[in-house]
Order: sequence, then structure tokens, then C-alpha cells
Amino acid sequence: YKQAQEIVATVGSNMAPVTTTTLFTALAFTGAAAYAPVNTVGGAFKSRQVSKSSTRVYENFGFEFAEDMVENTPDVILGEANYKQWVSTVNDNSFLNRQYNVVGRVRELGLLEKTAELGVLSKLEKLGLDLATVEELLPQAEKLGLLSVVGNNQQLLINGAAPLVIEGAPILLPVVAGALGVGPAAFYLGAAGFFGLDYFLIANGVEVPFVGLPAGVVAGLLLVPLGVVSGGVGLFFSGLKK
Repeated sequence: YKQAQEIVATVGSNMAPVTTTTLFTALAFTGAAAYAPVNTVGGAFKSRQVSKSSTRVYENFGFEFAEDMVENTPDVILGEANYKQWVSTVNDNSFLNRQYNVVGRVRELGLLEKTAELGVLSKLEKLGLDLATVEELLPQAEKLGLLSVVGNNQQLLINGAAPLVIEGAPILLPVVAGALGVGPAAFYLGAAGFFGLDYFLIANGVEVPFVGLPAGVVAGLLLVPLGVVSGGVGLFFSGLKK
């Protein structure tokens, strides 16, 4: 029995360093393997490769069951720019590429003649807005970035804002000319009228017929911007007089 204990103690003392050495060796190989590419026999796994994410946008949102526009669409109309160019070759006056004719509509409506008859330019000069003042205001407008905004949004202004202003000019010109004749007070009065009307609709709970929506909210989308613009124009002319 004593001989057996001596044998076990001898074997255990010899295996202890072996076990410790083996443990540290295994940990070292495991840590190194974590930073090494994975390669196995037979090509079951391929080596890891770092690839950049693709920024290409697909109209099928990446779904395999969706239609692939690249495969099913001719290159000549693939994309907005190519489609607009192709449409222009088919129809010169297409709605997609059509541009509002500012000069033509001004001539057809006789806006220059009406402006002269109503004395709009002379009334503007009396309020302090002449060519010299405009030249002084241009550098300030450039500092504020207003001219850059206009230059970068030409299509939106020509096809969006210009039709509203030019087509409504025959009705608006007499009103504007009358306000210019009175002075900044007329624009302040207009702003008060717009805000007051919107407040009246909201305070009395007026609703849009057949729809049931609050008239103050719906009309406010137009009345509030008009009030802001009218008040701003009054402040502008008041500053010019000073």
C-alpha cells in the first residue's frame, strides 16, 4: 500500500509541470488562431476577406422576389436623368420637361402695360425703393445667401412660384398698387386682417362644408403666410423711409 502511494505521488509530481506547460501552450495557439485566416482542407471554408459595403441602390429594395429593374428596363430610360433625355427626343413639349414661359405669359397678359398704367414704379420710388437702393441691397442679399438660393432653385421658382404670381397678377396688381399708394400702413392693415380672419374662424369653430375639417386650420395654411409676408413688406418699406 505504501509503495502504491509513493508511485502515485511520483507520477503526480512529474505531470504537474507537464500539465501547466501544455495548458499555456494551448492557450497561446488558441489566441493566435483568432487572428489568423480560416483555412481548411478541401475548401469547406474560405479565408476571410475584408470587403467594402456596396452603396448601390436597387429599386427592388434587395428582395429576391421583387422585379429587378436593371434587368427589365432598357438602359436608355434607366434612371431619372436618362428617362428625361429620352422623353425630350420623343416630345419636345412634354409635361415632364416643360418649362413655364415667363416672358411669353407676361407679354400675353399685358402686365408691363398694366404696371405702367397703375404707376407701380413711381409709387415704389416714393417709398424709397429705386434702382440705387436695389443696387445697395444686392450685396446684402448675397451675404444672406438669398441669391444663391434663387440660383440653385431656378426650376422650382420658374415652374412653381412664377405661374402663381404671373397668372394672378392681373387681379393682384390693382390691390398692390393701392397698398403702395397708401404706404406701409396698408400692409400692416392687411397683415392684421389676415391674422384676424384666421383667429375668427378658429374662435368660432367654423368647419369646412361637406368635409368637417376646422376652417381655421385649413384657411390658416394660406392666411398665416399671407399675414407674415404682408407684415414683412410693411417693415421693409418702413425701413426704407428711415
